[in-house]
Amino acid sequence: MKFSTILGRGAVAVAAATLSVMATAATAKDWKGWNIHVVDYPVSHGMESFMAEVTEKTGVKGKIFHAGVLGSQPDAIEQLRLGIIDFGVFSLGPMGQSVPATNVVSLPFIFKGIPQMYELMDGEGGEAIGKALEEKGIVALGYYDAGARSFYNKIRPVNTPSDVEGMKIRVMNNDLFVGMVNSMGGNATPMAFAEVYQSIKTNVVDGAENNPPSYESTSHFEVAKYYSLTQHLIIPECLCMSKKTFDALTADQQAAVKAAGKASTDLQRELWQAREAASMKIVLDGGVTVNEVADKAPFQAAMKPVYDNYLAANPEMTDLVNLFRNAK
Repeated sequence: MKFSTILGRGAVAVAAATLSVMATAATAKDWKGWNIHVVDYPVSHGMESFMAEVTEKTGVKGKIFHAGVLGSQPDAIEQLRLGIIDFGVFSLGPMGQSVPATNVVSLPFIFKGIPQMYELMDGEGGEAIGKALEEKGIVALGYYDAGARSFYNKIRPVNTPSDVEGMKIRVMNNDLFVGMVNSMGGNATPMAFAEVYQSIKTNVVDGAENNPPSYESTSHFEVAKYYSLTQHLIIPECLCMSKKTFDALTADQQAAVKAAGKASTDLQRELWQAREAASMKIVLDGGVTVNEVADKAPFQAAMKPVYDNYLAANPEMTDLVNLFRNAK
């Protein structure tokens, strides 16, 4: 057989293979990404970076639907598990309804600070949560920073648990958070987030708790001039993917997706820290009294009833709670 003939047949084979790959890429379903946040937000920028890198490295295309246009988080989680939504960023707090193990990071003072949260979620803690997620059809690609929630009110700074005594504090509708405030002698008041500003202004509640960007962007700092950095709740958000979508990828594509998830997580954390610093400057310029909490041990001791009640109701979570709680 002539060499030219062999080359000709090889060229035909390569062309056929190329056409096959192109046809597969052209007919592949574009990914859908779910996001509750607005477009100009650290989470949103992190997600866009993730999708851009996935497209560059694998050829898979997709679109992120911001501002919750694809539905609420509980609905989106179920769609993710079914493969209707391919990926998204979800707060691990509300995810507890679908994956009970994620409730552990909603326990007050489970983390000692943001750096420790990074270390735990990038290591043993994140692996344990990731395993629980995967059992429910969800693949964790990274854990985003959603900041630390701290108390703000219109009466006085909070330096010790006794400073919360008698205050009416708005909390999210979760028994853990109600117990957290009540254990310090406060009066926990669950209500919709949209009602908080007017409720503080009209003395329905004395204050609330949230991270700096939320405290600033909602103008709550205008009616609650004391912001105390208790950092009692540090609840990460998960860059998650449908296991059905992930399992349909080749091994090389899966590796590329994981790498994109890591890069996206690093970027989002940097953007979050910058946004948080900008928010703190705004509230300080607005006349807010901000105080660091020098000793969090009394707060952690006050949470004993919260932990006791949680573990009594969820004894299977004891080892996971201890993994987080005993970390240095």
